[in-house]
Amino acid sequence: MTSQVSSPAEQADGTVVGEQRKPGDAKDVRRLDRVIIRFAGDSGDGMQLTGDRFTSETASFGNDLSTLPNFPAEIRAPAGTLPGVSSFQLHFADHDILTPGDAPNVLVAMNPAALKANVGDLPRGAEIIVNTDEFTKRALQKVGYDSDPLHDGSLDGYNLHPVPLTTLTVEALKEFDLSRKEAERSKNMFALGLLSWMYHRPTEGTEKFLKSKFAKKPEIMAANIAAFRAGWNFGETTEDFAVSYEVAPAAKAFPVGTYRNISGNLALAYGLIAASRQADLPLFLGSYPITPASDILHELSKHKNFGVRTFQAEDEIAGIGAALGAAFGGSLAVTTTSGPGVALKSETIGLAVSLELPLLVVDIQRGGPSTGLPTKTEQADLLQAMYGRNGEAPVPVVAPRTPADCFDAALEAARIALTYRTPVMLLSDGYLANGSEPWRIPELEELPDLKVRFAQGPNHTLADGTEVFWPYKRDPQTLARPWAIPGTPGLEHRIGGIEKQDGTGNISYDPANHDFMVRTRQAKIDGIDVPDIEVDDPHGAKTLVLGWGSTYGPITAAVRRLRAAGESIAQAHLRHLNPFPRNLGTVLEGYDRVVIPEMNLGQLATLVRAKYLVDAHSYNQVNGMPFKAEQLAAALKEAIDD
Repeated sequence: MTSQVSSPAEQADGTVVGEQRKPGDAKDVRRLDRVIIRFAGDSGDGMQLTGDRFTSETASFGNDLSTLPNFPAEIRAPAGTLPGVSSFQLHFADHDILTPGDAPNVLVAMNPAALKANVGDLPRGAEIIVNTDEFTKRALQKVGYDSDPLHDGSLDGYNLHPVPLTTLTVEALKEFDLSRKEAERSKNMFALGLLSWMYHRPTEGTEKFLKSKFAKKPEIMAANIAAFRAGWNFGETTEDFAVSYEVAPAAKAFPVGTYRNISGNLALAYGLIAASRQADLPLFLGSYPITPASDILHELSKHKNFGVRTFQAEDEIAGIGAALGAAFGGSLAVTTTSGPGVALKSETIGLAVSLELPLLVVDIQRGGPSTGLPTKTEQADLLQAMYGRNGEAPVPVVAPRTPADCFDAALEAARIALTYRTPVMLLSDGYLANGSEPWRIPELEELPDLKVRFAQGPNHTLADGTEVFWPYKRDPQTLARPWAIPGTPGLEHRIGGIEKQDGTGNISYDPANHDFMVRTRQAKIDGIDVPDIEVDDPHGAKTLVLGWGSTYGPITAAVRRLRAAGESIAQAHLRHLNPFPRNLGTVLEGYDRVVIPEMNLGQLATLVRAKYLVDAHSYNQVNGMPFKAEQLAAALKEAIDD
């Protein structure tokens, strides 16, 4: 269905807000304002692909959306076990939304493990679609079920739809020359077809995708399309699904423009390419594969036509070493990693601070310490980004707030690096990297001008009148040193990590010079021009909630809930964490209480308390998952009432 309907008032629980029977339809069509669906199964069941395709069709339909992929760290955990469960949650609506949702309205469970791992998140009355073919005695025992939950009454509080997905898929594909195992692999497409019918999602895009993906395997392509259509037809004809649902496009949620669905890592990759084009510099990525940052390497490797060079190094240290060499050679240089990789790169980041060369260090944060939780999210690298190097080695820190904002954050990090000749830390995280939302494709004239001027000749005159090149003679406004491309005649200069003499760049062990250089490098970072922080406070609140990075969505959703309930609360969100916006201290002093929710044990709160002597209150979570809006709303309500 593509007809638009008037946007009803938002319901916090996602319940039905209207109902109508359409002429000629055999089944009821109910209108919802929003839906949260979670696909769950084994890591080999194709749940991420299923969720991604449903998301793409939802984006093309015009709904606002937010997604939360959640997959195991193991490459292939034992089939049918709880550690092997992979899920994909999608929240879509006819209005502006900010999070993947707190609790699914619909769970598609491909096996007992998927049901057991996710049923605790469901509200009573939620829809559960289960693949009954997988509910064998052995499969139930493997995950600790003493009895079959489909028949023991434990699911009576839910709207249960038992569907033999595997059997139906195999039956639908019996005309194809496939083994039973090969046919069973298409059951995710059957499930996708069923859900596409149930929520009136477009189908053309998925069929086009399957034709492209399996172009070299026509039999597999035809089988997947057949399974997808069979799932749609099953929903249309079975008596078990008497109702389908319609969620109108979010026509009023978006400014006019051209939109596409985009993940955080993809937006970041596009932002890096845009930055290199706006700077008129080749883009070089020196990287080593690491979850959840590897997708940036994969994406950038596809864009050689934009002057992008990608180098998959043998380790993290080689990756950043090559990137720093590329920066010395005049490229927009980037290295991507996660927390463990930042630890390995720390010495070279310090070298970049000493050399004062532009370098983007992209940290897609994940749960730690050590290897920690490779596929789960966390915000626990902030203090590492601030101080994780020997000596006084200050580095600017920038953090995007949403998947789409990763594009703008990449441009901003590049602006700072190129303008001030410094390495910059960009702190995304797994939640942003893998999650997705609609993104308005910007016009070229909206992008910043990042062009730089390389040193071309002498910049200093000695007392005897000789003109020379001083590699550490600084711009009086930015304190940036000149960027001289190797091989430029007359601009030969020393390079290295040993302390340099001010101006000349000669090796210096002079105590006074070292003191001056340390303070100058710090002053350069402190003097970076960043926008003032904006405060959303329509009612003159006494309590301010301050966030950074990916907590933006849950915090904003929680604030909306509180204001809808008549509470007064202010909100501000940081993109620049080093240096802080110049008005931050004044903003903090204007409130009786400051609450800082973080997916760590209070790292931003520690910085704020130390710098501004404000008794900021931490609200922390380190379970590898993003905050839920309801959870944050309850915590903020307590702060207001305190």
